[in-house]
Amino acid sequence: MNPTSAAPGSQASLREMNRLRVLDAVREHGALTQVEIAGVTGLSAATVSNLVKELDVAGMVDLRPSIRNGRRATQVSAATSEGLLGAAVFGDRDVRVAVATGPGDIVSQRRMPLPADHAADEGLSRAARLVQELVEATGHGMAGLRSLVVGLPAPIDTVSGEVGSQGILPGWQGVAVAAAMEEAVQVPVRLDNTANLAALGEARYGALQGVSTGVFLKVSYGVGAGLIIGGELFRGSAGTAGEIGHVTIDENGPVCRCGNRGCLDTFVGARAVLSALRPTHGTLTFRDVISRALEGDPGCRRVLEDSGRHLGVALAGVVNLLNPEVIALGGQVGRVGELVLAPMREAIERCAIPSAAASVEVRVGALGPEDSDVLGALALADQLREDADRAALALQ
Repeated sequence: MNPTSAAPGSQASLREMNRLRVLDAVREHGALTQVEIAGVTGLSAATVSNLVKELDVAGMVDLRPSIRNGRRATQVSAATSEGLLGAAVFGDRDVRVAVATGPGDIVSQRRMPLPADHAADEGLSRAARLVQELVEATGHGMAGLRSLVVGLPAPIDTVSGEVGSQGILPGWQGVAVAAAMEEAVQVPVRLDNTANLAALGEARYGALQGVSTGVFLKVSYGVGAGLIIGGELFRGSAGTAGEIGHVTIDENGPVCRCGNRGCLDTFVGARAVLSALRPTHGTLTFRDVISRALEGDPGCRRVLEDSGRHLGVALAGVVNLLNPEVIALGGQVGRVGELVLAPMREAIERCAIPSAAASVEVRVGALGPEDSDVLGALALADQLREDADRAALALQ
């Protein structure tokens, strides 16, 4: 049945909606008996019985005999042949790939370093090869992969499907990333910003669970934010919401890679931090700075404390505008915790409206710096898989 051919109030559309209610119930709660499904959905036992039969024929559920309260029953669960989910999340100098049976059930993952300023074709080729290797290592062929989400540390123009700024990830300019990856792996692919994916991961599993209005701040080589509004990820009209790293905090400041002056990224990004330390510490990596700060190095601690103050100034505007409940700090800088959080809070309290500053909790993200965006990508991949299942179900 084509859903567009049925009037919204027709028997056919009502039946389709009820089948989806049953399917959602077993996905959310796990295996249930038909009586339990009726209780969860509010549908009659007879209706559930008929719907379960249809879903079984469609291959959407698995049935097995069970005993409940001393009586025979049929246990209904989401079909185990739903396939694998994939995530390929790029950093400035690496790509992390994971495959999973569900958004929180990673079965295999791997990280591969990439050259600085690598080109899109090189990054996508390596990521596609890693995806294939991990899928095959699970005993599945590529046909077992149902969906893949690609994350990039750059603003994503959802209209064009390309990187939304010429100065950020220059090697990726003009590339329709999702389409190129789809051609390589032959499954549906969605592209998103890594800060958005990390916010989604924290909202699903971490520090933003149950939060209606929240901000995830990702600070690593660059700075980005993911916004949770009304409990959902907010991307804006063209997909570039949350680009806090390119908010101007000093209009006479250094020229940023985006072409503007005095962006937050020019004060707290890796380039700024490493440049400030080079006269006294020589050549370091950003990870070196984090490790030395944790070990007590005064210089490394000072530049990260300065970063916290700059972040707080930028976040004060976000606090005034959105009045969030929680701001969660993640990325590599999240590892130093209160070293950055304390000056961040002080700057927010100094610069934001007092009532707004008093109502926001600033904390470290609950997931690791290399976990939140991958888990968010898998959650989005699961949504793609469910959308495909719903579309297939509606056509039957």
